Amino acid sequence: MFVLDASLTIAWLVREEAAPEADAVLDMLVEQPATVPELWHLEVANVLLMAMRRKRISPDVLDILLRRLQMLPIETVHMVRDFRMNDILALARREGLTVYDATYLHLALQLGLPLATLDGDLRAAAERNGVQVLPAQT
Repeated sequence: MFVLDASLTIAWLVREEAAPEADAVLDMLVEQPATVPELWHLEVANVLLMAMRRKRISPDVLDILLRRLQMLPIETVHMVRDFRMNDILALARREGLTVYDATYLHLALQLGLPLATLDGDLRAAAERNGVQVLPAQT
């Protein structure tokens, strides 16, 4: 199991955001499920909506992509209910992250799981906090 962030997910879905290293993480979902905070759903949906509005994808493609995501073995953790927001805010402040990115890092820290991200700042913060980051950089 690993924590999946929106940046890596979008690389699977939107051609202009594609990253070959993201495919290796997608392949991992065959063997092990991912976990995400609630906000992942909103972030991914928002990026797809913006892609549709900018005519990068059609409404039909948006619907197809959302259905594909629903088929993946991704579990949602209810961060607002299960964790203290003060802890996430403190992590964001300490690491210079957005609260959104700090939420992914906090979840990885709390569950002791690797974090799958393409976001450079989040990757660096995870490494500073001893969290394994996927995809591995070569």
